[in-house]
Amino acid sequence: QVQFVESGGGLVQPGGSLRLSCAASRSIFSIDRMGWYRQAPGKQRELVAAISSGGSTNYADSVKGRFTISRDNAKNTVYLQMNSLKPEDTAVYYCNFARADGNFRDFDSWGQGAQVTVSS
Repeated sequence: QVQFVESGGGLVQPGGSLRLSCAASRSIFSIDRMGWYRQAPGKQRELVAAISSGGSTNYADSVKGRFTISRDNAKNTVYLQMNSLKPEDTAVYYCNFARADGNFRDFDSWGQGAQVTVSS
């Protein structure tokens, strides 16, 4: 079973940028869709970005135009470039598989996540 390790989180001021990385324990070449999720304190986990094996991307409305998801199959890594960060982006960010319908409620294996805190 593939495992994912997220990194690159930190504290950043509003308007700043961060780049998250997600390293997979095996090849992601055959994985159709990968996604970045986040969970803010007191809120449910949500899907913020997904990318298909062909490079097609989808974003939550709240991050559209600010976040960019990408994947490097040769490095077994998925990235999330986050620009123009806002305090409401504060959350723990996770990567995992993704489905075309966005449903992930039955996913029972998650990494430790990367904490992103946006504050002045």
